[in-house]
Amino acid sequence: MIINGVEVEETYCEAFKGTCVRALITASDSEILKRAAFDSTSTPGAVIGRVEGGVESFVDSSQTPDGRQGVIVQFWFGLDDMEKFEVELSYRIRQDILVKPFTSVFDASLISEGHIGMMKQVGHCGDGFEWEENINDRDMIVVPIAIPDFKIESKLSYQKGIMGANFWYMCEDEESVLKAGRKALESIKKIEGIITPFDICSAASKPETNYPWIGPTTNHPFCPSLKDKLKSESKVPVNANYIPEIVINGLDMDNVKKAMKAGIEAVTSVDGVINVSAGNYEGQLGEYKIDLKELFK
Repeated sequence: MIINGVEVEETYCEAFKGTCVRALITASDSEILKRAAFDSTSTPGAVIGRVEGGVESFVDSSQTPDGRQGVIVQFWFGLDDMEKFEVELSYRIRQDILVKPFTSVFDASLISEGHIGMMKQVGHCGDGFEWEENINDRDMIVVPIAIPDFKIESKLSYQKGIMGANFWYMCEDEESVLKAGRKALESIKKIEGIITPFDICSAASKPETNYPWIGPTTNHPFCPSLKDKLKSESKVPVNANYIPEIVINGLDMDNVKKAMKAGIEAVTSVDGVINVSAGNYEGQLGEYKIDLKELFK
């Protein structure tokens, strides 16, 4: 299959179910807001049993309960263990948002399949001096801190979604890695309910590993630097010197597919991109199979 003059392999990516909390952070200062958003969603960790996240979109004051500038973020968990999700989520909120001056957190769920109470793991940061209050028609926990005061909605809803959808774009040079990747990310961000937890990812992994205590390790057949060493085992195409990956998490399959299509169309429009493929592992990774060819029908 040829898109914009670039071969897109007739293959599929694997994706799997995850649980997502969609939250809204507000702040009085734009730089503080950005730091809270990017710090709290950094370090993708779903593959090692932790939370991963991403920024969905920034919103203006007319779209927030407290009339301040805001940002919608997503926090994802890949294991069926809500107690652990609650703890891991609280680390992101406590260490990366609560400590930023004049921030608040609100529920921004589109569909609620349940909720996580915020008092046990976050509210009690007030050491027993915290209180609950209805503010802007939201049931909030107020945590007294040295720059008064952090506010968080008492319950954050969660819903199931799709994690780990992906595509690879194979490049001749370093310039096309960054140019194509950034163009893809801009196109993907236009799709509602989508995040790219790694943005441009330089390390595609595989399910099997020689070091299970680490977790996922390098997908060695697709490492250009191992091409001569692996010989016939290498799957790196001729002239491909870089193989970046874009990973996509989304709240519903339709928008995940739209995001994949938009991203592939974007990378194939950049000189230096010679091939597009995807990560699949013969069903070892996830229950969903997203066929690249089907995206363009």
